[in-house]
Amino acid sequence: MGNHVWNDKKKFIWLLSVLLLTAFLVTSGISYKVAHDSLSQQIESNTLPLTSDNIYSEIQQDLLRPIFISSLMAQDTFVRDWTLNREQEPEKLIRYLKEIQEKYGTVTSFFVSEQSRNYYHPKGILTQIQDVEPNDAWYFRVRSLPEAEHYEINIDADTADRTKTTVFVNYKVFDFEGKFIGVTGVGLAVEKVKSLIELYQKRYNRRVFFTDRQGNVTLHGDEYDGADSLQTSAGLDTLATRILTSPSAAFSYHKNGKTIYLNSRLVPEFKWYLIVEQEEAPQEQELLNTFWGNLALSLVVTLGILFISNMTLGRYQRKLEIMASTDKLTGAANRQVFEEYFHRALEKAKSDQAAMSILLLDIDHFKKVNDNYGHSIGDLVLKTVCNLLRGQLKEQDVLCRWGGEEFLILVPEMDLSRAAEFAEQICRTISQRELKVNGVHISITASIGVAESQEQEPVEDLIKRADLALYQAKEAGRNQVALNH
Repeated sequence: MGNHVWNDKKKFIWLLSVLLLTAFLVTSGISYKVAHDSLSQQIESNTLPLTSDNIYSEIQQDLLRPIFISSLMAQDTFVRDWTLNREQEPEKLIRYLKEIQEKYGTVTSFFVSEQSRNYYHPKGILTQIQDVEPNDAWYFRVRSLPEAEHYEINIDADTADRTKTTVFVNYKVFDFEGKFIGVTGVGLAVEKVKSLIELYQKRYNRRVFFTDRQGNVTLHGDEYDGADSLQTSAGLDTLATRILTSPSAAFSYHKNGKTIYLNSRLVPEFKWYLIVEQEEAPQEQELLNTFWGNLALSLVVTLGILFISNMTLGRYQRKLEIMASTDKLTGAANRQVFEEYFHRALEKAKSDQAAMSILLLDIDHFKKVNDNYGHSIGDLVLKTVCNLLRGQLKEQDVLCRWGGEEFLILVPEMDLSRAAEFAEQICRTISQRELKVNGVHISITASIGVAESQEQEPVEDLIKRADLALYQAKEAGRNQVALNH
């Protein structure tokens, strides 16, 4: 019974552990996921788009200015009149271009005439555009732009200094009747544009770069460590098509074990996409730390609950075991657990090659005590006899209340003769005890049957033999001992 109860207890403790840890894990996991998703949603839908809007607004001030300047040049009456007047006095246009460059702080300004194909620059006529010259392909590309498109943005080597890369705004020039007569515009040094990007990155703590409509990275800061195109960027390759087909979009992807949030926006004046990226926020690591902290706390709480539960269950288990195995009135073992005690003692007797006997005791005329003095006095008699018996027993002996007024005593390491002597001693002790209740003297005696366990004998047969001996003791006049050999 003990092992069975212990196994049930272990199962309960394990089940409670699993339930508690599962509950804590699920609760913490759900809390982490909700907080993480909320933070991610906030970054994707609010924080990052707002930053992208701010950067776009600054781009309109910083990078769209050259487009405005080029537009003014293309609409300038002087430029158109001078061109239509057969480009006489080139120094006038050269001076005009120099003033534009100085006034607006551009790295260059230029005009190419469709009629003469001369490339005019603040330094003079630099060259003549040739159909077969690859470096002049930009001019014919601008000239062939659709009617609705008046300019293009082009990053190319400066014609005046092929070692410098410049962002050119190439703007078509028409005469007063709408006929194409040339291309004008200004250029910004790439380094200046990069410095603007670096400024945005430091100001907003984001990564900023531009791509063209094909996904090629056109401009980026000095610390840019990505690929040359969206299609070849780790994590972005699967998003490239969606980015390049949407005027604006928000995505997230994973790179080097981190979540990267991305906001893209088409800058129609440049025909470029502004890409703003942000690595996972520091709050995400805080959330993760909180999650692991909650799990650790959950483990401590679980261990505490299990410790308390184990102690509580152990205490109640001991109480239940005592209640299940002990007679409530006398405190002696009850009949249900005797067989377990018997088999345990029998195994020990076999291993020690020792004898084992039982004594079956019945209080004489107990019914008369109840009838004459009441059940409360009868209970007192039972308790008194039980206490007297306990005083005679050794540690290994077992006292069991067998019936109403019957007690069974298991005495290991005693053969029949020694058990008989022990029974005689018990009889004398009980008979010498007299109860005095409310001035009334009550004498107590007992009859005892003794039997020694035989080899391979079932417990039922041993008890029957002890019961037969008890019957013989009663028939012989009570207050005596009878043996069953």
